Amino acid sequence: MSTYNFGPAHGPVGYGDNTELDLETLMEAAARLTETLHAEYPALVGQGEVIQRELALSAEDGLPPNRGRIRSALENVAITAAAGTGSLTFTQYLTNALGL
Repeated sequence: MSTYNFGPAHGPVGYGDNTELDLETLMEAAARLTETLHAEYPALVGQGEVIQRELALSAEDGLPPNRGRIRSALENVAITAAAGTGSLTFTQYLTNALGL
């Protein structure tokens, strides 16, 4: 499993000051984003699934995830999600965790 070092992790996953975010942690955050999108913005669920798919592919092949696809999906959610929603919180968390 790949390990990504993106600095301190603060956010909805709640891993405190862990300086290494492994792929499993990112996949958990992406799953929680998709789950939250189901409740808040059902039309955007596909964007969450894109992120999950890219992280799963990374886990399979051992290569870094496709940052361009993930960035586009996160931007699509960020444009629509209202301030204070769980969807935006997870989006910001993943954006920061991936250094996008």
